[in-house]
Amino acid sequence: MYGTLDISVSGMVAQRIRMDTISANLANRDTILDADGNLNPFRRRIAVFEAGGPETSSNPLGVHVSKIEREQSEFRKVYEPDNPYAQPAGHPDAGYVYYPNIDPVTENVNAIETVRAYEANVAAAEATKTMIAQALRLLA
Repeated sequence: MYGTLDISVSGMVAQRIRMDTISANLANRDTILDADGNLNPFRRRIAVFEAGGPETSSNPLGVHVSKIEREQSEFRKVYEPDNPYAQPAGHPDAGYVYYPNIDPVTENVNAIETVRAYEANVAAAEATKTMIAQALRLLA
């Protein structure tokens, strides 16, 4: 019975990490400079789920985030010839500024999906707790 509760909790933890990743993507959707001030557009991050507990756990049930990957799709190009970060003359994309490969609509849809999955795990955990309470009442 507790395994069922562990599965739901692992799902909630994984969805929270996924939501943190989505939030970071939305917060950095126009970030073109790295921490040192160099031109290095932010790359979209994706939380990758894997079945079972994390490597430090002996629990084969549930799900966990195995890694956070950077999406390698092309950057969004915006024509801004007056921007100091625009590609120089002679470059095939002269006058264009590369912005992160983040689509806010996609991120918002992913956020809605994440919230729904989190809510489903909460409902499953609540149902498990109710069943455990009922079983304890029958034994008492």
